[in-house]
Amino acid sequence: MPTFHALAAHEAGGELKPFEYDPGDLGPDEVEIAVKYCGLCHSDLSMLGNDWGISVYPYVPGHEVAGVVAAKGDRVTGLEVGQSVGLGWYSSSCMFCDQCMSGDHNLCGSAGMTIVGRHGGFADRVRASQEWVIPIPDSLDPSVVGPMFCGGATVFNPFLQSGVRPIDRIGVVGIGGLGHMALKIGNAWGCEVTAFSGSPDKEDEAREMGADHFVNSRDPQSLESVAGSFDLILDTVGAELPWEAYINALSPRGKLHIVGAAPSVSTPVMPLIMAQRTITATPVGSPQTLREMVRFATRHDIAPIVEPMKLSEANDAMERLRSGSPRYRIVLENDLG
Repeated sequence: MPTFHALAAHEAGGELKPFEYDPGDLGPDEVEIAVKYCGLCHSDLSMLGNDWGISVYPYVPGHEVAGVVAAKGDRVTGLEVGQSVGLGWYSSSCMFCDQCMSGDHNLCGSAGMTIVGRHGGFADRVRASQEWVIPIPDSLDPSVVGPMFCGGATVFNPFLQSGVRPIDRIGVVGIGGLGHMALKIGNAWGCEVTAFSGSPDKEDEAREMGADHFVNSRDPQSLESVAGSFDLILDTVGAELPWEAYINALSPRGKLHIVGAAPSVSTPVMPLIMAQRTITATPVGSPQTLREMVRFATRHDIAPIVEPMKLSEANDAMERLRSGSPRYRIVLENDLG
């Protein structure tokens, strides 16, 4: 039996330490990925601390994987050993429920998540069902592309689900790990893009990443000045916001779309009713959405801004993420041997 080498925490908030495990036999529909790089997502940190009450220990983080196919099951088609591939938040789906049969594998009630109840990509190898293993073209740099398979897909999916048009005016709330990729996607989509941030010192960089306008989200007057302006506002932050102000910033039929894990949303209903505004949300997209995101990123030369570190430095990387200091995503190179 093979032995996988990983980094795992054995208790909530615990230190990541070397960990070995036997993954068992490779399933006929499974792909084994030799991990080359793995992005660090805030969800990895939340799962480390069991913030959502679903963590299982030993816990191996990592769900923004870039690597190569090391082995594949007998029924795997369309992927070859040695091929560059990526893996994100989801790692399996039932393939027979109404959602899977409709192409919404990410809404499958029994979908498996790469770091929930199984061991993730902070390892030399990780496994997943073939439908969630996404080919990476040679034109995309594997050392930076990992975050696209979670963070990038999370902000790309709303453009498809909301039917965003190139003539639309969109706002992106939060210029961090998710938001900076949303600015790039919105700009490449052809939209008029406004960045909302409580950090005025990010304005120049936000404009370089594709923002046409910048609003200081901590200034109530600045928020009031854009009332009725946006077809879509994409919220990428995991925090409470002045929801009513953002609802009022929408044009008639506008959408406030949430992808950040905010604790709750509270707003008066009448501003929604009178202007036919809506509040929507999406998870990471389907396998097809991931493939389309890769094609879009390739065509428009979109990549996240990353800080490279080594996988052996994973505990330091977690601390950097906890302090909010990365610019804008950390990607760990596998040096476990």
